[in-house]
Amino acid sequence: MTGDNQFAVFGGGCFWCTEAVFERLHGVISVKPGYAGGHAEHPTYQQVCSGTTGHAEVVGVEYDPSRSAFRDLLTVFFATHDPTTLNRQGYDVGTQYRSIILYADEEQRREAEAFIQELGDSGQFSQPIVTELKPLGTFFEAEAYHHEYFRRNESQPYCQFVIAPKVGKLQQRFGALLKS
Repeated sequence: MTGDNQFAVFGGGCFWCTEAVFERLHGVISVKPGYAGGHAEHPTYQQVCSGTTGHAEVVGVEYDPSRSAFRDLLTVFFATHDPTTLNRQGYDVGTQYRSIILYADEEQRREAEAFIQELGDSGQFSQPIVTELKPLGTFFEAEAYHHEYFRRNESQPYCQFVIAPKVGKLQQRFGALLKS
């Protein structure tokens, strides 16, 4: 991280999807897929996929808060995955795909709690929000072949049928938050 940039960690199912969404946002410096929220030291993709490490597939987002507020990141996060399904996003099932925010400091925790409360009170979702909120701990960067996955594999069926619609929804609903 450089200068006054901040770091936020989000898990909204498969990290390929979440990375493809966040990397398009104005003020985002970098997005790294990884693992967090578990108990194993130096987890691998295979270990996390087994569901035995307690880790979630997440993205670490470095952003410039003078160009993109944490609230903007929360808005996009909750609009581009289903925060009401426990341990699942679409066909991706398991604790590694849970909805989770791993906060870096108390300000992020307070803001995320307030945002979740607002969403719950708004009636936007017909089911309760099950997004887990916990302190960050260690972020383990994923293996290199997971980085920029959508950009490098757009023609693959998973990318076309799962990731591309999320990116399309982002572009349609949040044009003002996107990079030029």
